[in-house]
Amino acid sequence: MTDIQDPGATPEALSIKQIGVIGAGQMGSGIAHVAATTGINVVLNDIGEEQLDKAIATIDKNLERQVSREKISPADKQDALDRLTTSTDHAALGDCDVVIEAATEDEAIKREIYKAVIPSLRSDAIIASNTSSISITRLGATTDRPEKFMGMHFMNPVPIMQLVELIPGIATDDATHKIVGGLTYRMGKTPVISEDFPAFIVNRILLPMINEAVYTLHEGIGSVKDIDTAMKLGANHPMGPLELADFIGLDTCLAVMQVLYDGLADTKYRPCPLLVKYVEAGWLGRKSGKGFYDYSGDQPVPTR
Repeated sequence: MTDIQDPGATPEALSIKQIGVIGAGQMGSGIAHVAATTGINVVLNDIGEEQLDKAIATIDKNLERQVSREKISPADKQDALDRLTTSTDHAALGDCDVVIEAATEDEAIKREIYKAVIPSLRSDAIIASNTSSISITRLGATTDRPEKFMGMHFMNPVPIMQLVELIPGIATDDATHKIVGGLTYRMGKTPVISEDFPAFIVNRILLPMINEAVYTLHEGIGSVKDIDTAMKLGANHPMGPLELADFIGLDTCLAVMQVLYDGLADTKYRPCPLLVKYVEAGWLGRKSGKGFYDYSGDQPVPTR
């Protein structure tokens, strides 16, 4: 089992025995994967058994990939799987030291989750949200413990990406900040601290770039392929902005742009109408099989 000995992994963080992860989608399963491989017991919680089964299958597949690349041993893989439990019952989160909410990027849904989950949590349990753009102060204020509430925004795909944005709300206390920061190091990630402003650091910079790429497509300046090739070869980006948008999910991209537009009241953050149309059509990117590329064949094919 991977043993993280980073000096940032504080004694308080090392004392954490179990965390809960709410939401067994791409982000939640990735967070559960990383936590389990770094020696932490994980309760993965979701409303449906099918989604939980799918998440465990994904984690198993990704762990096997790590074994094949000799990053972990077969015994490490089994240890990680043994540390994972799943449940559709919020009561299963009752013994967790920290609960990380990784639900869809919708404030109303997140509020409902906190309302439903909090009665099952210990009074000293910390709640962290993996939100990529929504106000931590506002989310924390809807709970019974705003001082123990903090943003913990992992990057996708979680097992590979090293960054975690930590976002304290106005009410977050120093003890919570220290524990969540230490937990980040314990999980083998590097934290950066962001003030609680719309979209934080990464998405404040990244999503307007993606939105501008969609405008460039919308206005006929370049095709999907030419825009992505231009940014990969001209700016040395590993993925083109439209390819990246499909990977993130166009619904998530739109949600972040709407948070920026509503929160900062600046027309430069207005979501491109073409992005809105794709989301309305259900063309959400890789997860739906079609976005700026069609993924139904052996190779992705541009849709414009």
